[in-house]
Amino acid sequence: MVLFCTGLGFFTTNNYSLQIVFYFIYINLQIALAFFAASFFSSVKIATVVGYIYVFGSGLLGAFLLRFFIQDNSFPKGWIVVMEIIPGFSLYRGLYELGQYAFIGTAMGTDGMTWTSLSDPVNGMRTVLIIMVVEWAILLPLAFYLDQVSLLGGGLRKRLLILLKCFKKRAASFRMYSFGRIGSKVIVEMENPDATQEREAVEQLLLEPNANYAIICDNLKKVYHGRDGNPDKLAVRGLSLALPKGQCFGMLGPNGAGKTSFISMMIGLVPPTSGTAYVHGMDIRTDMNEIYTNMGVCPQHDLLWETLTGKEHLLFYGRLKNLKGAELLKATDDSLKSVNLFRGGVGHKQVGKYSGGMKRRLSVAISLIGDPKVVFMDEPSTGLDPASRNSLWSVVKEAKKNRAIILTTHSMEEAEVLCDRLSIFVDGGFQCIGNPKELKARYGGTYVLTMTTSPEHEQEVEQLVHRLSPNANRIYHISGTQKFELPKQEVKIASVFHEVESAKCRFSIHAWGLADTTLEDVFIKVAQGAQAFSVNA
Repeated sequence: MVLFCTGLGFFTTNNYSLQIVFYFIYINLQIALAFFAASFFSSVKIATVVGYIYVFGSGLLGAFLLRFFIQDNSFPKGWIVVMEIIPGFSLYRGLYELGQYAFIGTAMGTDGMTWTSLSDPVNGMRTVLIIMVVEWAILLPLAFYLDQVSLLGGGLRKRLLILLKCFKKRAASFRMYSFGRIGSKVIVEMENPDATQEREAVEQLLLEPNANYAIICDNLKKVYHGRDGNPDKLAVRGLSLALPKGQCFGMLGPNGAGKTSFISMMIGLVPPTSGTAYVHGMDIRTDMNEIYTNMGVCPQHDLLWETLTGKEHLLFYGRLKNLKGAELLKATDDSLKSVNLFRGGVGHKQVGKYSGGMKRRLSVAISLIGDPKVVFMDEPSTGLDPASRNSLWSVVKEAKKNRAIILTTHSMEEAEVLCDRLSIFVDGGFQCIGNPKELKARYGGTYVLTMTTSPEHEQEVEQLVHRLSPNANRIYHISGTQKFELPKQEVKIASVFHEVESAKCRFSIHAWGLADTTLEDVFIKVAQGAQAFSVNA
């Protein structure tokens, strides 16, 4: 009686094996139901709310509605069976039967529910077990199928290839022009020479595959369809890219240019609207499960569990990459050391206590653990101090020796240090592609002369500059400080120094400087030119 009063009689009176089977079947049914329901949600928050409503709702209805129907002998038993199709009601009916048998067994000093009790006509446990087993057998394969062909996220994940073969219709593309349609508008775009050259390289690789290339993007396009009367948004415009192993490819671009949309397609978060990409010969539309085993991702926003430590994160992701035993522990410690999270026991602290920079370093370590052959890094150095940034650059430079890396960044210095090739990505497409020196030579054929004097001598400074370079262009002017662009073919550096020294004898020059074109200047020039062309078009 004491056990019953404390609630333990419920468990000790009934047959243990029967209870274990009941709970085991229900737990697995709930797992299958969770996977099945996940296919219908694109938002974690909405799914969480619906989950809570289901759990508490089924519990309350079970206690106040199902129990009433069970005890009412006049209520049709068939309708009770129909209600028990809902897993929450099945759980409640099973617990109700176990509770009834435990109460009677404790009061009369007999055993509770046993396997022979299932043959009792008034015992509903047998029906509950059959219903849950049948639902489990149906929901598990159905959940797997829906996960593969989920219609959420903008399109079919695997294009229904499990049931039928779809004919791929490739959009017509030309050497210098590409055509597209957004809503009722037809868009005609002229492709720049760099993008054309990259497209031709991709077409050649598709005809004659080369195992040295880790990533090949073939006319990849993403359109976000407008809602509530808003127009469609073309985020990625038929992008083609060929990236060999051992190379870091940088993508520079303003916010909203489409860089993250491109990476989201490459890592399987969203399906492409048209076109495709191949990672080590595997198609992102149909082979993402195989691609994941050789892929590392550092997302733009840290996806970490606040209650886990840094080391626990790396152990978890290392196991996903099939690392085990001593190999896993060594890889975890090496990763923590590489991003300066090993000393002082930092790796054993909960991530919720990390600073923003520490979280970014951990995300980079996660992306590189398990020796992935392809790594995507979306602004990996955001929020890092200079020392941590330099340390992180060393890690990335070492990592790119045997893998392909695609990196997006707003740091021109980071792009020059890490990237073998750069692209300036504006309005969904490549505006130029090349190594940093090539881009600066191509778009930065000027020196920048800056000079600060008293306001009354501004006219003399302007005359001095035009003597040096007749085609000089003043690009900045405020309170005695002027900045000029001087075409390199018109200017000799020695002449600039000579003229400035001569000018110092005539008037006071507070400060002056001569600088070569920087990558930042190239980026601003190309981005502004592309945006201006887009607005005019």
